[in-house]
Amino acid sequence: MGIPSSPNPPIQSIQMTKQPPPGEFPYTRGIHRTMYQGRLWTMRQFSGFATPEATNKRYHYLLAQGQTGLSVAFDLPTLMGYDADHDASLGEVGKCGAAISSLEDMEILFAGIPLDKVTVSMTINSPAPILWAMYLAVAEKQGVAWDQLSGTLQNDILKEYIAQKEFIYPPRPSMRFVTDSIEYAAQHTPRFNPISISGYHIREAGSTAAQELAFTLRDGIEYVDWCLERGLAVDSFAPRLSFFFNAHNNFFEEIAKYRAARRIWALTMRDRYGARDERSWKLRFHAQTAGCSLTWQQPYNNVVRTTIQALAAVLGGAQSLHTNSLDEAYALPSEHAVTLALRTQQVLAYESGIAAMPDPLGGSEYVESLTDQIEAEAYEYIRHIDAMGGMIPAIENGFPQTEIANASYQFQRSVETGESVIVGVNKFQQQEEEKIDLLQIDASSQRHQIEKLTRLRATRDNARVAAALDALRHAAASTENTMPHIMEAVRAYTTLGEICDALREVWGSYTEASIV
Repeated sequence: MGIPSSPNPPIQSIQMTKQPPPGEFPYTRGIHRTMYQGRLWTMRQFSGFATPEATNKRYHYLLAQGQTGLSVAFDLPTLMGYDADHDASLGEVGKCGAAISSLEDMEILFAGIPLDKVTVSMTINSPAPILWAMYLAVAEKQGVAWDQLSGTLQNDILKEYIAQKEFIYPPRPSMRFVTDSIEYAAQHTPRFNPISISGYHIREAGSTAAQELAFTLRDGIEYVDWCLERGLAVDSFAPRLSFFFNAHNNFFEEIAKYRAARRIWALTMRDRYGARDERSWKLRFHAQTAGCSLTWQQPYNNVVRTTIQALAAVLGGAQSLHTNSLDEAYALPSEHAVTLALRTQQVLAYESGIAAMPDPLGGSEYVESLTDQIEAEAYEYIRHIDAMGGMIPAIENGFPQTEIANASYQFQRSVETGESVIVGVNKFQQQEEEKIDLLQIDASSQRHQIEKLTRLRATRDNARVAAALDALRHAAASTENTMPHIMEAVRAYTTLGEICDALREVWGSYTEASIV
Protein backbone atom coordinates (compact mmCIF):
# COMPACT_ATOMS: atom_id res chain seq x y z
CA MET A 1 0.00 0.00 0.00
CA GLY A 2 1.39 3.41 -0.96
CA ILE A 3 1.77 6.42 1.30
CA PRO A 4 0.38 9.60 -0.30
CA SER A 5 1.14 13.08 0.86
CA SER A 6 -0.32 14.68 3.93
CA PRO A 7 -3.98 15.77 3.71
CA ASN A 8 -4.72 19.30 2.57
CA PRO A 9 -3.38 21.60 5.28
CA PRO A 10 -5.50 24.54 6.36
CA ILE A 11 -4.35 27.83 4.92
CA GLN A 12 -3.35 30.30 7.56
CA SER A 13 -3.82 34.03 7.13
CA ILE A 14 -0.43 35.18 5.92
CA GLN A 15 0.38 38.57 4.46
CA MET A 16 1.64 37.80 0.99
CA THR A 17 4.22 39.89 -0.78
CA LYS A 18 4.47 40.07 -4.54
CA GLN A 19 7.29 37.84 -5.72
CA PRO A 20 9.91 38.99 -8.25
CA PRO A 21 9.55 37.41 -11.69
CA PRO A 22 11.21 34.11 -12.61
CA GLY A 23 14.99 34.32 -12.81
CA GLU A 24 15.29 36.96 -10.08
CA PHE A 25 16.28 36.57 -6.42
CA PRO A 26 15.00 34.79 -4.34
CA TYR A 27 13.85 32.61 -7.27
CA THR A 28 10.51 31.66 -5.76
CA ARG A 29 9.08 31.61 -9.27
CA GLY A 30 11.98 29.72 -10.88
CA ILE A 31 15.73 30.02 -11.38
CA HIS A 32 15.55 31.00 -15.07
CA ARG A 33 13.72 33.90 -16.64
CA THR A 34 12.19 31.85 -19.44
CA MET A 35 12.28 28.41 -17.73
CA TYR A 36 11.08 25.75 -20.20
CA GLN A 37 10.56 28.24 -23.03
CA GLY A 38 14.33 28.17 -23.43
CA ARG A 39 14.99 24.54 -22.57
CA LEU A 40 12.81 21.68 -21.38
CA TRP A 41 13.57 19.76 -18.21
CA THR A 42 15.86 16.74 -18.60
CA MET A 43 13.89 13.50 -18.91
CA ARG A 44 15.99 11.17 -16.80
CA GLN A 45 14.47 7.74 -16.14
CA PHE A 46 16.09 5.97 -13.17
CA SER A 47 17.20 2.60 -14.53
CA GLY A 48 19.40 -0.36 -13.72
CA PHE A 49 18.93 -4.09 -13.30
CA ALA A 50 20.75 -7.42 -13.44
CA THR A 51 24.17 -6.99 -15.09
CA PRO A 52 25.98 -3.99 -16.57
CA GLU A 53 25.40 -5.58 -19.98
CA ALA A 54 21.61 -5.75 -19.52
CA THR A 55 21.46 -2.21 -18.14
CA ASN A 56 23.55 -0.86 -21.02
CA LYS A 57 21.00 -2.28 -23.45
CA ARG A 58 18.18 -0.55 -21.53
CA TYR A 59 20.10 2.76 -21.66
CA HIS A 60 20.51 2.56 -25.43
CA TYR A 61 16.81 1.72 -25.74
CA LEU A 62 15.74 4.68 -23.57
CA LEU A 63 17.96 7.12 -25.43
CA ALA A 64 16.49 5.87 -28.70
CA GLN A 65 13.00 6.56 -27.27
CA GLY A 66 13.86 10.22 -26.63
CA GLN A 67 15.16 10.16 -23.06
CA THR A 68 17.56 13.08 -22.60
CA GLY A 69 19.71 11.95 -19.65
CA LEU A 70 20.70 8.76 -17.84
CA SER A 71 20.15 7.87 -14.20
CA VAL A 72 21.91 4.81 -12.77
CA ALA A 73 20.23 2.49 -10.28
CA PHE A 74 22.72 0.26 -8.43
CA ASP A 75 21.89 -3.01 -6.71
CA LEU A 76 21.93 -3.40 -2.94
CA PRO A 77 25.40 -5.02 -2.66
CA THR A 78 26.88 -2.10 -4.61
CA LEU A 79 25.04 0.41 -2.43
CA MET A 80 26.48 -1.28 0.67
CA GLY A 81 30.04 -1.53 -0.68
CA TYR A 82 30.16 -5.28 -1.33
CA ASP A 83 31.42 -7.09 -4.42
CA ALA A 84 29.08 -9.49 -6.20
CA ASP A 85 30.94 -12.51 -4.79
CA HIS A 86 30.74 -11.41 -1.14
CA ASP A 87 28.68 -13.64 1.14
CA ALA A 88 26.40 -10.71 2.00
CA SER A 89 25.63 -10.24 -1.72
CA LEU A 90 24.24 -13.68 -2.35
CA GLY A 91 20.67 -13.54 -3.59
CA GLU A 92 20.74 -9.75 -4.05
CA VAL A 93 22.99 -9.28 -7.09
CA GLY A 94 21.19 -7.28 -9.78
CA LYS A 95 17.82 -7.45 -8.03
CA CYS A 96 17.20 -3.73 -7.41
CA GLY A 97 19.72 -2.19 -9.81
CA ALA A 98 22.86 -2.85 -11.82
CA ALA A 99 25.66 -4.82 -10.17
CA ILE A 100 28.89 -2.82 -10.32
CA SER A 101 32.00 -4.24 -8.64
CA SER A 102 34.86 -2.81 -10.69
CA LEU A 103 35.96 -0.40 -13.40
CA GLU A 104 35.38 -3.21 -15.89
CA ASP A 105 31.68 -3.23 -14.97
CA MET A 106 31.49 0.55 -15.32
CA GLU A 107 33.13 0.37 -18.75
CA ILE A 108 30.45 -2.10 -19.85
CA LEU A 109 27.67 0.00 -18.32
CA PHE A 110 28.55 3.00 -20.50
CA ALA A 111 29.76 1.17 -23.62
CA GLY A 112 28.76 3.11 -26.72
CA ILE A 113 27.44 6.07 -24.70
CA PRO A 114 29.43 9.30 -25.24
CA LEU A 115 29.88 10.80 -21.79
CA ASP A 116 30.65 14.25 -23.20
CA LYS A 117 27.16 14.34 -24.78
CA VAL A 118 24.93 12.48 -22.30
CA THR A 119 24.46 13.68 -18.73
CA VAL A 120 24.57 10.95 -16.09
CA SER A 121 23.07 10.83 -12.61
CA MET A 122 24.18 8.12 -10.16
CA THR A 123 22.02 7.25 -7.17
CA ILE A 124 24.50 5.96 -4.63
CA ASN A 125 25.62 7.32 -1.29
CA SER A 126 28.00 5.68 1.17
CA PRO A 127 30.46 4.41 -1.49
CA ALA A 128 29.53 7.21 -3.92
CA PRO A 129 33.05 8.69 -4.34
CA ILE A 130 34.30 5.26 -5.43
CA LEU A 131 31.63 4.79 -8.12
CA TRP A 132 32.23 8.37 -9.25
CA ALA A 133 35.94 7.60 -9.58
CA MET A 134 35.04 4.64 -11.81
CA TYR A 135 32.88 6.95 -13.94
CA LEU A 136 35.74 9.46 -14.26
CA ALA A 137 38.08 6.64 -15.26
CA VAL A 138 35.64 5.52 -17.97
CA ALA A 139 35.60 9.08 -19.30
CA GLU A 140 39.41 8.98 -19.48
CA LYS A 141 39.24 5.76 -21.47
CA GLN A 142 36.74 7.36 -23.84
CA GLY A 143 39.11 10.32 -24.29
CA VAL A 144 36.61 12.73 -22.69
CA ALA A 145 38.10 15.57 -20.66
CA TRP A 146 36.67 15.83 -17.17
CA ASP A 147 35.68 19.45 -17.70
CA GLN A 148 33.25 18.22 -20.39
CA LEU A 149 31.37 15.89 -18.05
CA SER A 150 27.89 16.86 -16.85
CA GLY A 151 25.77 14.99 -14.38
CA THR A 152 25.10 14.39 -10.72
CA LEU A 153 26.31 12.12 -7.96
CA GLN A 154 23.78 11.64 -5.17
CA ASN A 155 26.44 11.26 -2.44
CA ASP A 156 24.04 12.40 0.33
CA ILE A 157 25.03 10.38 3.38
CA LEU A 158 23.01 12.36 5.92
CA LYS A 159 19.66 11.22 4.55
CA GLU A 160 20.89 7.63 4.81
CA TYR A 161 21.12 7.99 8.59
CA ILE A 162 17.77 9.77 8.60
CA ALA A 163 15.74 7.59 6.26
CA GLN A 164 17.19 5.05 3.87
CA LYS A 165 19.73 3.35 6.19
CA GLU A 166 22.24 2.33 3.49
CA PHE A 167 25.31 3.54 5.38
CA ILE A 168 28.71 1.93 5.89
CA TYR A 169 30.85 4.23 8.01
CA PRO A 170 30.08 6.39 11.08
CA PRO A 171 28.66 9.87 10.37
CA ARG A 172 31.80 11.97 10.81
CA PRO A 173 34.19 9.99 8.57
CA SER A 174 31.34 9.68 6.10
CA MET A 175 30.97 13.47 6.05
CA ARG A 176 34.72 13.79 5.55
CA PHE A 177 34.39 11.41 2.55
CA VAL A 178 31.63 13.55 1.01
CA THR A 179 33.67 16.70 1.59
CA ASP A 180 36.66 15.08 -0.14
CA SER A 181 34.56 14.51 -3.25
CA ILE A 182 33.06 18.01 -3.24
CA GLU A 183 36.55 19.51 -2.97
CA TYR A 184 37.84 17.25 -5.75
CA ALA A 185 34.92 18.21 -7.99
CA ALA A 186 35.53 21.92 -7.42
CA GLN A 187 39.10 21.39 -8.62
CA HIS A 188 38.54 18.99 -11.54
CA THR A 189 34.92 18.71 -12.79
CA PRO A 190 33.41 22.21 -13.08
CA ARG A 191 30.20 21.02 -14.80
CA PHE A 192 29.47 18.00 -12.60
CA ASN A 193 27.35 18.10 -9.43
CA PRO A 194 29.22 16.13 -6.72
CA ILE A 195 26.15 15.88 -4.48
CA SER A 196 22.38 15.75 -4.82
CA ILE A 197 20.94 16.57 -1.41
CA SER A 198 17.93 14.32 -1.23
CA GLY A 199 14.53 14.76 0.31
CA TYR A 200 13.10 12.02 -1.85
CA HIS A 201 13.95 9.18 0.51
CA ILE A 202 12.94 11.24 3.55
CA ARG A 203 9.47 11.57 2.02
CA GLU A 204 9.41 7.90 1.05
CA ALA A 205 10.05 7.06 4.72
CA GLY A 206 6.80 8.81 5.64
CA SER A 207 7.60 12.47 6.26
CA THR A 208 5.29 15.38 5.54
CA ALA A 209 6.09 17.84 2.78
CA ALA A 210 7.34 20.41 5.30
CA GLN A 211 9.56 17.82 7.00
CA GLU A 212 10.98 16.74 3.65
CA LEU A 213 11.80 20.34 2.83
CA ALA A 214 13.24 21.21 6.24
CA PHE A 215 15.45 18.15 6.73
CA THR A 216 16.75 18.31 3.16
CA LEU A 217 17.72 21.97 3.34
CA ARG A 218 19.24 21.53 6.79
CA ASP A 219 21.31 18.66 5.37
CA GLY A 220 22.46 21.09 2.69
CA ILE A 221 23.47 23.58 5.36
CA GLU A 222 25.49 20.85 7.08
CA TYR A 223 27.41 20.08 3.88
CA VAL A 224 28.17 23.76 3.37
CA ASP A 225 29.47 24.01 6.95
CA TRP A 226 31.82 21.06 6.43
CA CYS A 227 33.15 22.46 3.17
CA LEU A 228 33.79 25.84 4.76
CA GLU A 229 35.59 24.15 7.64
CA ARG A 230 37.75 22.40 5.05
CA GLY A 231 38.79 25.86 3.88
CA LEU A 232 36.84 26.04 0.64
CA ALA A 233 35.43 29.40 -0.44
CA VAL A 234 31.65 29.19 -0.58
CA ASP A 235 31.36 30.30 -4.19
CA SER A 236 33.94 27.71 -5.27
CA PHE A 237 31.60 24.78 -4.57
CA ALA A 238 28.06 26.04 -3.85
CA PRO A 239 27.07 26.50 -7.54
CA ARG A 240 27.42 22.74 -8.03
CA LEU A 241 25.27 21.70 -5.05
CA SER A 242 22.02 20.20 -6.31
CA PHE A 243 18.85 18.82 -4.74
CA PHE A 244 16.45 15.91 -5.22
CA PHE A 245 12.83 16.13 -4.13
CA ASN A 246 9.80 13.87 -4.13
CA ALA A 247 6.79 14.68 -6.32
CA HIS A 248 3.80 13.51 -4.32
CA ASN A 249 0.03 13.38 -4.69
CA ASN A 250 -1.07 16.67 -3.13
CA PHE A 251 -0.75 18.78 -6.26
CA PHE A 252 -0.68 22.31 -4.86
CA GLU A 253 1.29 21.37 -1.74
CA GLU A 254 4.09 19.96 -3.89
CA ILE A 255 4.27 23.04 -6.11
CA ALA A 256 4.41 25.25 -3.02
CA LYS A 257 7.14 23.06 -1.52
CA TYR A 258 9.43 23.59 -4.52
CA ARG A 259 8.80 27.33 -4.54
CA ALA A 260 9.54 27.58 -0.81
CA ALA A 261 12.71 25.50 -1.25
CA ARG A 262 14.19 27.94 -3.74
CA ARG A 263 13.39 30.93 -1.56
CA ILE A 264 14.84 29.43 1.64
CA TRP A 265 18.02 28.30 -0.12
CA ALA A 266 18.61 31.65 -1.85
CA LEU A 267 18.25 33.58 1.39
CA THR A 268 20.38 31.06 3.30
CA MET A 269 23.26 31.16 0.83
CA ARG A 270 23.26 34.94 0.54
CA ASP A 271 22.56 35.96 4.13
CA ARG A 272 23.87 33.07 6.25
CA TYR A 273 26.97 32.32 4.19
CA GLY A 274 27.65 35.53 2.29
CA ALA A 275 27.75 33.87 -1.13
CA ARG A 276 28.11 36.46 -3.87
CA ASP A 277 27.89 34.34 -7.02
CA GLU A 278 24.20 34.21 -7.95
CA ARG A 279 24.70 30.59 -9.07
CA SER A 280 25.30 29.79 -5.39
CA TRP A 281 21.87 31.20 -4.57
CA LYS A 282 19.93 29.15 -7.14
CA LEU A 283 18.49 25.86 -5.92
CA ARG A 284 18.48 23.39 -8.81
CA PHE A 285 16.58 20.15 -8.32
CA HIS A 286 15.66 16.81 -9.80
CA ALA A 287 12.25 15.37 -8.98
CA GLN A 288 10.99 11.81 -8.97
CA THR A 289 7.37 10.85 -8.68
CA ALA A 290 6.45 9.18 -5.40
CA GLY A 291 7.31 5.51 -5.31
CA CYS A 292 5.53 5.07 -1.99
CA SER A 293 2.27 6.28 -3.54
CA LEU A 294 2.24 3.38 -6.01
CA THR A 295 -0.04 0.45 -5.25
CA TRP A 296 -0.04 -3.16 -6.39
CA GLN A 297 -3.82 -3.01 -6.33
CA GLN A 298 -5.18 -1.75 -9.68
CA PRO A 299 -1.67 -0.93 -10.98
CA TYR A 300 -2.89 1.14 -13.95
CA ASN A 301 -4.11 3.72 -11.43
CA ASN A 302 -0.38 4.38 -10.91
CA VAL A 303 -0.20 5.97 -14.37
CA VAL A 304 -2.73 8.58 -13.25
CA ARG A 305 -0.90 9.20 -9.97
CA THR A 306 2.41 9.59 -11.77
CA THR A 307 0.98 12.03 -14.30
CA ILE A 308 -0.41 14.31 -11.57
CA GLN A 309 2.87 14.16 -9.65
CA ALA A 310 4.95 14.89 -12.76
CA LEU A 311 2.73 17.86 -13.59
CA ALA A 312 3.33 19.25 -10.08
CA ALA A 313 7.12 18.86 -10.50
CA VAL A 314 7.10 20.73 -13.79
CA LEU A 315 4.80 23.50 -12.59
CA GLY A 316 7.09 23.73 -9.55
CA GLY A 317 10.15 24.34 -11.73
CA ALA A 318 12.13 21.05 -11.74
CA GLN A 319 15.34 20.91 -13.77
CA SER A 320 15.03 17.17 -14.40
CA LEU A 321 12.40 14.52 -13.81
CA HIS A 322 11.91 10.77 -13.44
CA THR A 323 8.43 9.33 -13.80
CA ASN A 324 7.78 6.02 -12.04
CA SER A 325 6.45 3.03 -13.94
CA LEU A 326 3.07 1.43 -13.26
CA ASP A 327 4.58 -1.93 -12.23
CA GLU A 328 7.07 -0.72 -9.60
CA ALA A 329 4.95 -1.90 -6.67
CA TYR A 330 5.60 -5.41 -8.02
CA ALA A 331 9.07 -5.38 -9.58
CA LEU A 332 11.64 -3.41 -11.53
CA PRO A 333 10.09 -1.61 -14.53
CA SER A 334 9.45 -3.66 -17.64
CA GLU A 335 10.35 -2.19 -21.03
CA HIS A 336 6.68 -1.55 -21.77
CA ALA A 337 6.06 0.19 -18.44
CA VAL A 338 9.17 2.38 -18.54
CA THR A 339 8.32 3.46 -22.09
CA LEU A 340 4.85 4.54 -20.97
CA ALA A 341 6.42 6.45 -18.06
CA LEU A 342 8.74 8.27 -20.45
CA ARG A 343 5.87 8.99 -22.84
CA THR A 344 4.03 10.58 -19.91
CA GLN A 345 6.77 13.19 -19.65
CA GLN A 346 6.85 13.69 -23.41
CA VAL A 347 3.09 14.27 -23.61
CA LEU A 348 3.36 16.83 -20.81
CA ALA A 349 6.30 18.53 -22.53
CA TYR A 350 5.03 18.63 -26.10
CA GLU A 351 1.22 18.43 -25.97
CA SER A 352 -0.03 20.03 -22.74
CA GLY A 353 1.17 23.62 -23.15
CA ILE A 354 2.50 23.77 -19.58
CA ALA A 355 5.98 24.82 -20.77
CA ALA A 356 4.67 28.04 -22.29
CA MET A 357 4.82 30.14 -19.11
CA PRO A 358 7.25 30.10 -16.15
CA ASP A 359 5.46 29.52 -12.83
CA PRO A 360 1.95 29.87 -14.28
CA LEU A 361 0.41 29.46 -10.81
CA GLY A 362 2.42 32.33 -9.36
CA GLY A 363 0.14 34.98 -7.90
CA SER A 364 -2.56 32.49 -6.95
CA GLU A 365 -3.72 33.37 -3.44
CA TYR A 366 -3.83 29.68 -2.54
CA VAL A 367 -0.39 28.80 -3.94
CA GLU A 368 1.31 31.88 -2.51
CA SER A 369 -0.23 31.34 0.94
CA LEU A 370 0.68 27.68 0.91
CA THR A 371 4.25 28.53 -0.14
CA ASP A 372 4.55 30.91 2.80
CA GLN A 373 3.09 28.35 5.20
CA ILE A 374 5.42 25.52 4.17
CA GLU A 375 8.37 27.91 4.31
CA ALA A 376 7.44 28.90 7.88
CA GLU A 377 7.12 25.26 8.98
CA ALA A 378 10.48 24.41 7.43
CA TYR A 379 12.22 27.33 9.10
CA GLU A 380 10.88 26.17 12.48
CA TYR A 381 12.54 22.78 12.00
CA ILE A 382 15.77 24.35 10.74
CA ARG A 383 16.01 26.64 13.78
CA HIS A 384 15.38 23.68 16.09
CA ILE A 385 18.19 21.63 14.48
CA ASP A 386 20.52 24.64 14.62
CA ALA A 387 19.84 24.84 18.36
CA MET A 388 20.75 21.15 18.71
CA GLY A 389 24.20 21.86 17.23
CA GLY A 390 23.54 20.73 13.66
CA MET A 391 22.26 17.74 11.78
CA ILE A 392 24.71 15.14 13.09
CA PRO A 393 23.77 15.71 16.77
CA ALA A 394 20.11 15.76 15.67
CA ILE A 395 20.54 12.40 13.93
CA GLU A 396 22.43 10.92 16.88
CA ASN A 397 19.58 12.03 19.15
CA GLY A 398 17.04 10.52 16.76
CA PHE A 399 15.20 13.80 16.17
CA PRO A 400 14.44 13.66 12.40
CA GLN A 401 13.91 9.90 12.55
CA THR A 402 11.30 10.28 15.31
CA GLU A 403 9.52 13.14 13.56
CA ILE A 404 9.25 11.10 10.36
CA ALA A 405 8.10 7.97 12.21
CA ASN A 406 5.37 9.94 13.97
CA ALA A 407 4.19 11.49 10.70
CA SER A 408 4.14 8.10 9.00
CA TYR A 409 2.16 6.60 11.87
CA GLN A 410 -0.40 9.39 11.79
CA PHE A 411 -0.90 8.99 8.07
CA GLN A 412 -1.27 5.21 8.31
CA ARG A 413 -3.90 5.69 11.02
CA SER A 414 -5.79 8.05 8.69
CA VAL A 415 -5.77 5.37 5.98
CA GLU A 416 -7.05 2.70 8.36
CA THR A 417 -9.88 4.92 9.56
CA GLY A 418 -10.76 5.95 6.01
CA GLU A 419 -9.99 9.63 6.58
CA SER A 420 -7.36 9.40 3.81
CA VAL A 421 -8.54 7.61 0.68
CA ILE A 422 -6.28 5.48 -1.50
CA VAL A 423 -8.21 4.51 -4.60
CA GLY A 424 -8.27 0.77 -5.06
CA VAL A 425 -6.89 0.10 -1.57
CA ASN A 426 -9.35 1.33 1.06
CA LYS A 427 -12.04 2.50 -1.37
CA PHE A 428 -13.23 1.40 -4.83
CA GLN A 429 -11.59 -2.02 -4.48
CA GLN A 430 -11.83 -4.79 -7.08
CA GLN A 431 -12.08 -8.49 -6.36
CA GLU A 432 -9.66 -9.48 -9.13
CA GLU A 433 -6.51 -7.57 -10.04
CA GLU A 434 -5.43 -7.15 -13.65
CA LYS A 435 -2.42 -9.25 -14.65
CA ILE A 436 0.67 -7.38 -15.83
CA ASP A 437 3.96 -8.62 -17.30
CA LEU A 438 6.88 -8.35 -14.88
CA LEU A 439 10.65 -8.12 -15.35
CA GLN A 440 12.24 -11.16 -13.70
CA ILE A 441 15.86 -11.17 -12.42
CA ASP A 442 17.19 -14.70 -11.97
CA ALA A 443 20.39 -16.18 -10.52
CA SER A 444 22.25 -16.02 -13.84
CA SER A 445 23.17 -12.38 -13.19
CA GLN A 446 24.99 -13.32 -10.01
CA ARG A 447 26.87 -16.19 -11.67
CA HIS A 448 27.91 -13.92 -14.53
CA GLN A 449 29.21 -11.21 -12.21
CA ILE A 450 31.15 -13.68 -10.05
CA GLU A 451 32.80 -15.20 -13.13
CA LYS A 452 33.92 -11.74 -14.28
CA LEU A 453 35.36 -10.92 -10.86
CA THR A 454 37.31 -14.19 -10.78
CA ARG A 455 38.86 -13.44 -14.17
CA LEU A 456 39.61 -9.85 -13.20
CA ARG A 457 41.49 -10.75 -10.03
CA ALA A 458 43.54 -13.32 -11.94
CA THR A 459 44.60 -10.97 -14.76
CA ARG A 460 45.10 -7.53 -13.15
CA ASP A 461 48.35 -6.21 -11.61
CA ASN A 462 47.74 -7.25 -8.00
CA ALA A 463 50.93 -5.59 -6.77
CA ARG A 464 49.59 -2.27 -8.08
CA VAL A 465 46.28 -2.97 -6.34
CA ALA A 466 48.00 -3.64 -3.01
CA ALA A 467 50.08 -0.46 -3.28
CA ALA A 468 46.99 1.62 -4.11
CA LEU A 469 45.10 0.24 -1.11
CA ASP A 470 48.02 0.92 1.23
CA ALA A 471 48.20 4.52 0.03
CA LEU A 472 44.44 4.89 0.48
CA ARG A 473 44.56 3.59 4.06
CA HIS A 474 47.31 6.11 4.86
CA ALA A 475 45.30 8.98 3.36
CA ALA A 476 42.14 7.93 5.19
CA ALA A 477 44.02 7.93 8.49
CA SER A 478 45.30 11.46 7.81
CA THR A 479 43.61 14.65 6.65
CA GLU A 480 44.68 14.11 3.03
CA ASN A 481 41.96 14.07 0.38
CA THR A 482 41.18 10.43 -0.43
CA MET A 483 39.97 10.99 -4.00
CA PRO A 484 43.38 10.87 -5.79
CA HIS A 485 44.11 7.54 -4.12
CA ILE A 486 40.67 6.17 -5.01
CA MET A 487 41.31 7.20 -8.61
CA GLU A 488 44.58 5.26 -8.62
CA ALA A 489 42.86 2.24 -7.04
CA VAL A 490 40.04 2.06 -9.60
CA ARG A 491 42.46 2.57 -12.50
CA ALA A 492 44.28 -0.51 -11.21
CA TYR A 493 40.94 -2.41 -11.25
CA THR A 494 40.73 -2.63 -7.50
CA THR A 495 37.19 -3.70 -6.73
CA LEU A 496 34.53 -1.72 -4.91
CA GLY A 497 34.54 -4.16 -2.01
CA GLU A 498 38.31 -4.04 -1.64
CA ILE A 499 38.30 -0.25 -1.49
CA CYS A 500 35.39 -0.13 0.96
CA ASP A 501 37.07 -2.75 3.16
CA ALA A 502 40.27 -0.70 3.26
CA LEU A 503 38.27 2.29 4.48
CA ARG A 504 36.39 0.11 6.99
CA GLU A 505 39.76 -0.83 8.48
CA VAL A 506 40.49 2.84 9.15
CA TRP A 507 37.07 4.38 9.80
CA GLY A 508 35.14 1.41 11.17
CA SER A 509 31.52 0.66 10.39
CA TYR A 510 28.32 2.05 11.85
CA THR A 511 25.38 0.46 13.63
CA GLU A 512 22.44 2.70 14.38
CA ALA A 513 21.55 2.99 18.05
CA SER A 514 18.01 2.16 19.12
CA ILE A 515 15.79 5.20 19.55
CA VAL A 516 13.35 4.91 22.43
